[in-house]
Amino acid sequence: MNNWCIMWQSIEQAIKTETGEQFTIEKKRLISTSESNLAYQLSNKQHHYFIKIKDKNHFNHFESEAYALNQIRSLKQITCPEVIALGSTLDKSFIVLDYIPFSHATEKHWYNLGAQLALMHKGSSHGQFGWQHDNYIGDTLQPNNWRSNWKTFFAEQRVAWQLQLLSEKSITLGNIDYITDICHDALNHHDVKPCLVHGDLWMGNLGFTDSLSVIYDPACYYGDREVDIAMTELFGQLPYDFYQGYQDIFPLVEGYEQRKLIYNFYHILNHANLFGGIYIDQSRALLSRILSLH
Repeated sequence: MNNWCIMWQSIEQAIKTETGEQFTIEKKRLISTSESNLAYQLSNKQHHYFIKIKDKNHFNHFESEAYALNQIRSLKQITCPEVIALGSTLDKSFIVLDYIPFSHATEKHWYNLGAQLALMHKGSSHGQFGWQHDNYIGDTLQPNNWRSNWKTFFAEQRVAWQLQLLSEKSITLGNIDYITDICHDALNHHDVKPCLVHGDLWMGNLGFTDSLSVIYDPACYYGDREVDIAMTELFGQLPYDFYQGYQDIFPLVEGYEQRKLIYNFYHILNHANLFGGIYIDQSRALLSRILSLH
């Protein structure tokens, strides 16, 4: 029996163990593939599941994802996939989620997504910034040590961390301490209350059913709610109704447009670390904009 057969059997067994119901794969559909990730829809006559598969050493990625999804679901403000099971074999790791068939988004869908995200931000709180453990932004480790000061947390554990990773690839944008200090100072005079953020909220990590707005693939932590809104603007804004829905529940405050540059600098740096190329140039261009405001 080859490793793939063992893996499919392990997935069937994991589903049976967690749900208490027999599950035998009758249909298997490859949904997406990348260098390190495979995604399938598995089904029998009664149930449909969404499966992500990575190398075994990525099991802790799935543990972090499952934990974040469960935290979002516990708030009951916005829909995300239910975690069914986690597991690993000799060479693979996997996560099993309920399968959610997406449909076309209407203006009402977008408005509701914005309003529900605002409710999640408004309805979650913590005494400090950070998370119960380090997790991942894409395939990059995301440190989450608890801090009481937001600008220190973001400057050190987001911007400086990414700059250090780039420097280890012999890519430098300037003096790390200086850039970190600039980002730290840019967040001065901004009163932030820690709330649960998705952490990686862009068009590819959200979808809609006939009646629900859904978010997934989180990189959660307790931070400034503005990081989620900023991320939705990084690769082209979401439809207007999303922002209107958010503003009607939890309006943004003065200075967001400047802070947005700092927050999205983190994600561009991460893309530079993951993919190099044009994202290194974009990192330098965005840094120049940030420095011009100092």
